[in-house]
Amino acid sequence: MRRVVITGLGCVTPLGNNTEALWSGLLKGECAIREITSMPTENLPVKVAAEVLDFKPEDFGIDKAMIRHNDRYALFAIAAATQAMADSGLKVDVDVPANRFGCAIGSGVGGIQTFCREHSALMEGGSRRVSPLFIPEMIANIASGNVAITFNAQGPNLPIVTACATGTHSVGEAYRMVREGRADAMLTGGAEAAICEIAIAGFANSKALSTSTDPMAASLPFDARRKGFVMGEGSGVLVLEEYEAAKRRGAHIYAEVCGYGNTCDAHHYTAPRPDGLSATNAMRLALEEAGFKAGDRLYINAHGTGTPLNDRAETLAIKQALGEEEARKAVISSTKSMHGHMLGATGAVELIISALTLKHGMVPPTIHLDEPDPELDLDYTPHTARKYQADVAISNSFGFGGQNACVALRRIED
Repeated sequence: MRRVVITGLGCVTPLGNNTEALWSGLLKGECAIREITSMPTENLPVKVAAEVLDFKPEDFGIDKAMIRHNDRYALFAIAAATQAMADSGLKVDVDVPANRFGCAIGSGVGGIQTFCREHSALMEGGSRRVSPLFIPEMIANIASGNVAITFNAQGPNLPIVTACATGTHSVGEAYRMVREGRADAMLTGGAEAAICEIAIAGFANSKALSTSTDPMAASLPFDARRKGFVMGEGSGVLVLEEYEAAKRRGAHIYAEVCGYGNTCDAHHYTAPRPDGLSATNAMRLALEEAGFKAGDRLYINAHGTGTPLNDRAETLAIKQALGEEEARKAVISSTKSMHGHMLGATGAVELIISALTLKHGMVPPTIHLDEPDPELDLDYTPHTARKYQADVAISNSFGFGGQNACVALRRIED
């Protein structure tokens, strides 16, 4: 099996619309959760979210026709992919043949803002008012398709939809494609733009969202006061390449992708298994494939949603996957405390964060962890970032439907 490395990163997030802004905000412990500004909230039970601000698609070279004909989530993906390709320096048909260059960018929800807009048009003016581009703007595969068009990626194209595990599954499956020789390079990640009235109402009515009106007391991973997650939006895209090819062209390498676990709870459509068994197995699979051993310094970017059930089950799963002694040595954080839960995009953004953690030897914090839950007794890096040179990082993502994904990265010297 071939080795696979990360050579390019790009993102659009509530903490900033590039990786430098994201990383800087994380290390400062900045909170991007604010009162919602994109729509009225008088009739909504939730007033805060982590919105992407100051996003201008034209700043990323996206032309006017593409802007008009894409949902916000797909524009996020194209912008993030544009950054990742520029960061990588990868040139199609020079460094990689177009038919060996693939794309795996998923979305948990897809073009829900387009759906809401066109449904309003139907109700107000009848079927003739519905745009002929409604379907291609709405479908959850169109971001991956339009990124492939933008960069002439004629190889495998696999948009994955696994709810909040989408971004992590996308990177894991792209890793397998390069590792197994099905592609030489992949653009991969996730994108989401679901901060709209119907999505907030649906998540809130299922008791998944925090209803705190205080942005600084809304996203509380591993805290005793936690009552739900905070919706975010954005995109994260990575360039994965075969290691020897990346070395030959002198590419900058962030980290090696070296393990992937994919399991299902087979338990409940929204709640995680209380015993954490399937999440445990996803982590074990990723760590075993990565060659993780006792004594390796480990960073875990936790799913850490701030829901009562998730944080308890994830802590148990970490202990079961590593054993009690190694679990207490691991350094963990939930960056959702700062950027919110970006649904299908969140796993990809958190893998970008994990790669940067390995590269820079700094662990971003879990902010707002003021009242630790006595049941949750691991090292969650409360309040402030700290120096820690991890050898291996894993990123966990768990989604509705019992979807579990874990990707492992290993630090690599240039």
